[in-house]
Amino acid sequence: MHGYGGNGRGLGEARSLRDLAREHALLPLRIFLGVTFVYAALDKLTDSAFFHATGAGSIGEQMSAVRDSAAIPGLVDLALKGPSGFGYAIAFGELAVGIGTLLGLWTRIAALGGVLISLSLWLTVSWQVSPYYLGNDLVYLVAWLPLLLGGAASFSLDAFRAARRRRIR
Repeated sequence: MHGYGGNGRGLGEARSLRDLAREHALLPLRIFLGVTFVYAALDKLTDSAFFHATGAGSIGEQMSAVRDSAAIPGLVDLALKGPSGFGYAIAFGELAVGIGTLLGLWTRIAALGGVLISLSLWLTVSWQVSPYYLGNDLVYLVAWLPLLLGGAASFSLDAFRAARRRRIR
C-alpha cells in the first residue's frame, strides 16, 4: 500500500482534495454571513416603523428597552441622541458588510465591520440574554473572526485582484 491512502486514492489526490477543502472552507460561512447581513439591512430599510424615535418596532423603542440592561449604557445613550441616524448607520453598515462579504471585496475590512456591528449589538441589545449562548450577536461576533483573520481565498474579488497583481509582476 505504499503511496496510497487507506481509501484507495493516491496521496497526491488525497492531498489535493484536502487542499481544495481548505481553500474553500470559509466559503459557506462567508455566504451565510453575507446573506444574513444583507437580509438584516433590507429588513430594516423596508420597515417604515424602524427608523422612528418612538413607537412599536422603532429603533428608538428598541434602544430604550435595552438601555438599563446593556453592558455599556453609554453606547445606547449615544444611539438615543439620534435614533433615526443610528438606525440608518446600522442598516447601511450591514448592507455594505454583507455585499462586501458576498463579493469577497475587501473581505477583511467587511469582516471587521461585521465584528464591530456584532460587538456593539452584543454589548447593548443582547447583553442581558441568559444564558449567554442564547444571544445570537455573540455568535455572529465570533463567526466573523475567521473571515477577519483569513479573508476570502476563493470565489472572491480579493482573490481575483491578487491573482491579477501576480500576473502583472
